[in-house]
Amino acid sequence: MKTRHWDRIGNGGLTFTELGFGTAPLGNLYRAISDEEADAVLTRAWDLGVRYYDTAPLYGLGLSETRLNRFLRDKPRDQYVLSTKIGRLLRRCEAGEERDCIGKFFDVPARKEVYDYSYDGVMRSVEFSLERLGVDSIDILFAHDLDIFNHGSQEALDAKLAELMSGGYKALVSLRDQGTIKAFGAGVNEWQPCQWMTEQGDFDLFLLAGRYTLLEQEALESFLPLATKRGIGIIIGGPYNSGILATGAKPGAYYNYDPAPQDILDRVARIEAVCQRHGVRMVDAAFQFPLRHPAVVSVIPGGQGVSEMDANLAAATAAIPGALWDDLKAEGLMRDDAPV
Repeated sequence: MKTRHWDRIGNGGLTFTELGFGTAPLGNLYRAISDEEADAVLTRAWDLGVRYYDTAPLYGLGLSETRLNRFLRDKPRDQYVLSTKIGRLLRRCEAGEERDCIGKFFDVPARKEVYDYSYDGVMRSVEFSLERLGVDSIDILFAHDLDIFNHGSQEALDAKLAELMSGGYKALVSLRDQGTIKAFGAGVNEWQPCQWMTEQGDFDLFLLAGRYTLLEQEALESFLPLATKRGIGIIIGGPYNSGILATGAKPGAYYNYDPAPQDILDRVARIEAVCQRHGVRMVDAAFQFPLRHPAVVSVIPGGQGVSEMDANLAAATAAIPGALWDDLKAEGLMRDDAPV
């Protein structure tokens, strides 16, 4: 498994495997899986050499973190990188109260999510995550879902960003300065808040889901050049844009968590046609494209089963001819300034 070492502030940094493991599916995302199935896919990932694991309290309303607990219990702590997130606290549902995330996470604890980016909220979230994970330390903390997609409007997002910068940010800096964590940043679905945070504070890493992919490269306009200049590392989540870059432009294909609109289906069909001309699976090109950017340290597709984990490894290790990228640019399907 290829690795990339990142060290922005001289504290020893972190070594990421280029293929990481995004554990949202372990929280029974879209369908329930058994503890045995979760253990099997985690074991397969470890055996294949994966050493970066990302989780969050949101994933399965705590279930993802508790499933990682069993798996990581006998793993040497210095042999893997672990990230989780702050920004949501989980509280027990009161009698008769309906839990959150119905229809998204299945067979999970009855919990309500409470957004909290304050100083105390960060500290409480870290303590809860350490208990659920059963570890003594977490390497990276990401402020979770600071984007319009989750908060609904720019005004609401601005309020949450202000809350973070006036409170939670100070907690994150303190935790990093004390050596409790190695790094902090944000895990979001949009690049614009990442740029804003980069301009306002001293962030280390961003987990950017779905916004720098074979299908979308708008982040090259300003954010990724700024991240490179600052030495900020980028972890790419959602490299398949919710599935369409893996399944192809078939009816019912998903893009950005919803059925893909026609213009996206048409563009993906054109990308896939170029890949086929070069004898390349589109899913392989989709995985490897973001890794060509110098700021990217890892790509973390999810996986609910052993076969999906094997497919992710195949994508990570496939041979991609340089002429493929040239043709995608020539046909206007990739930005000319995309590093390949």
